[in-house]
Amino acid sequence: MGFQCLSGTTLQTLKLAVIPSSSPSSSSSSRFVWGPLSRLQLHYRCTSVNRPPFPLILRALSAPNAQATPATTTTRTTTKTSDEKVLNPQWKAAIDFKWIRDNKDAVVVNIRNRNSNANLELVLELYEKMSNLQKEVERVRGERNLVANKMKGKLEPTERQKLIEEGKNLKEGLLALEEDLLKLTDDLQQEAQCIPNMTHPDVPIGGEDCSTIRKMYGSPHELSFPVKDHLQLGKDLDLIDFDAASEVSGSKFYYLKNEAVMLEMGLINWTLSEVMKRGFIPLITPEIVRSSIVEKCGFQPRGTNTQVYSIEGSDQCLIGTAEIPVGGIHMNSILAESLLPLKYVAFSHCFRTEAGAAGTATRGLYRVHQFSKVEMFVLCQPDESDFYLEELIKIEEDLFSSLGLHYKTLDMATGDLGAPAYRKYDIEAWMPGLARFGEISSASNCTDYQSRRLGIRYRPSELSSATPKKGKSSLAPPQFVHTLNATACAVPRMIVCLLENYQQEDGCIIIPEPLRPYMGGLELIAPKSR
Repeated sequence: MGFQCLSGTTLQTLKLAVIPSSSPSSSSSSRFVWGPLSRLQLHYRCTSVNRPPFPLILRALSAPNAQATPATTTTRTTTKTSDEKVLNPQWKAAIDFKWIRDNKDAVVVNIRNRNSNANLELVLELYEKMSNLQKEVERVRGERNLVANKMKGKLEPTERQKLIEEGKNLKEGLLALEEDLLKLTDDLQQEAQCIPNMTHPDVPIGGEDCSTIRKMYGSPHELSFPVKDHLQLGKDLDLIDFDAASEVSGSKFYYLKNEAVMLEMGLINWTLSEVMKRGFIPLITPEIVRSSIVEKCGFQPRGTNTQVYSIEGSDQCLIGTAEIPVGGIHMNSILAESLLPLKYVAFSHCFRTEAGAAGTATRGLYRVHQFSKVEMFVLCQPDESDFYLEELIKIEEDLFSSLGLHYKTLDMATGDLGAPAYRKYDIEAWMPGLARFGEISSASNCTDYQSRRLGIRYRPSELSSATPKKGKSSLAPPQFVHTLNATACAVPRMIVCLLENYQQEDGCIIIPEPLRPYMGGLELIAPKSR
């Protein structure tokens, strides 16, 4: 239920809906089927002269998704009574079931390696039934059309009446078959969408402990005095207040105070500035999205142990990452090849339930329900996604190196990949107060897993080599883009790293030089005078 305000406005409450669901656990040419801020000099990769620094990438410039039906949304009307109807929205991913069937053995191995509970046998069984039912529907439609054509000529009354009855029976039978086909298609989609993306052949197989180190940078800061964790530092320097926040909002919320506010703003502005220099378009995104967009990006908004906050009485959710709203910008569009790659850097607040998270390793700012984050997102041609994954991880490493952090980059094993990821790199930084490495960033190549659900395609500039049929266009058929995402700055964990690594024996915190221009020239955080 909502709360009634003094003005009469009803506030919707956030409620975690627990609905049982399957939890889902590609070379860039994968055919898998899914499925800062003042005086910035902006540099964009361009193929034409005098291209504006912020290209106008509007939905109006994208051709309507008229050809094929990659990822569609339909609204079905189901009759409850003679006067009452219920709308049941549906969406379909452009899943290549023939490819799954023809590559069954590889898909089985991939599902097992990723610890997914997807039921491939059921998917193939439903696909076979759907294919057979489609053939029957087409056969009945053909008979109905034949009867309709016969009725166009001169007929004896008895013969016409016979055809009318036959047409009526065929119509009723066709309606029943089409209803069965629609339900079967929905069942097939629901099961098939649990199948995870295929996996890069070089990804280590196994659980998180099987992940391999691809780079180790720097060494731990030498602290020759008793080390404090960020909770103690935040309390001593009057930077963070968890107690007041727990009274106001609950556990895993916090107030930032004094220089910590400047530190968050400085991190955000500095990160945006650095990433924009590399040709990324800045965005501030919506932080409430439709549940279907969350699903199309490969997340389970209403499953058991979901990380997503759903808004009760609506089809909307709070975002857990800007990847979701950025992924939806070009939904159901065909982009010109000349626009690719599209590179975005988005700032947003993020909200996560952190279901199942507990223990000393998750204390303080390390794992919270609400936080600020700067996210990178790329849409590119399929043969370029491996290249852009390397670019994204290089940007992350450059950012963290310039802040003087000691970190390692990991090639994450199959058991730690989310359903959309074909390959994922994590970066873990040394946190002295926790006496361990902690994850601060990740970068994922999702190939066409998300674009097949979101309906994002591009049209190659080359003309089709096949001779077009009469009345048909010679344009090359549209193809699905590949999508990638990477964390440029997850603010709370960066604050953890900076407070713990730059603490001094006298209780001060040194501000890394790159951040100082974005914090009004502040060089250190000193204890407050009593």
